[in-house]
Amino acid sequence: MARRMVGWIVPLLGIGLALHALADSTDAVKRDSALAKPDSVAAKRTSRGNAVLGKKIFTVKCVACHRADGSGGIKVTVTPTPDWRDAKRMADPKYGDDYLRDCITNGRPKSGMVPWSRQGVKPADIENLIAYIRTFSAPKTK
Repeated sequence: MARRMVGWIVPLLGIGLALHALADSTDAVKRDSALAKPDSVAAKRTSRGNAVLGKKIFTVKCVACHRADGSGGIKVTVTPTPDWRDAKRMADPKYGDDYLRDCITNGRPKSGMVPWSRQGVKPADIENLIAYIRTFSAPKTK
């Protein structure tokens, strides 16, 4: 009888820990979103990725469609890939980090963009990619 009880306790403990972790992560998201002003640009989550690490991923996975200099223009389907060097476009809130995050994570089937999260690219790597993509339109320093 005791062995049967132990057999049930371990899985239940695991489920309890998983639910606790989920609740903690949900609370953190609520807390972070409560700190931001809902209608401000600051309310959108900006990437805290590492551009140097992002460049390594970009070179392997993205160059074929977006070119090494980020100029894009390659037609995979009907729509050419974007020019990330265009500072005006990249400053548009419509093309903010949330937009890039969604494109990289979920893809854009109509444009030929692959959902990289389903290809094994981890969320941290996506943040690094966003940080690197932002370097294409960053002001050049002398």
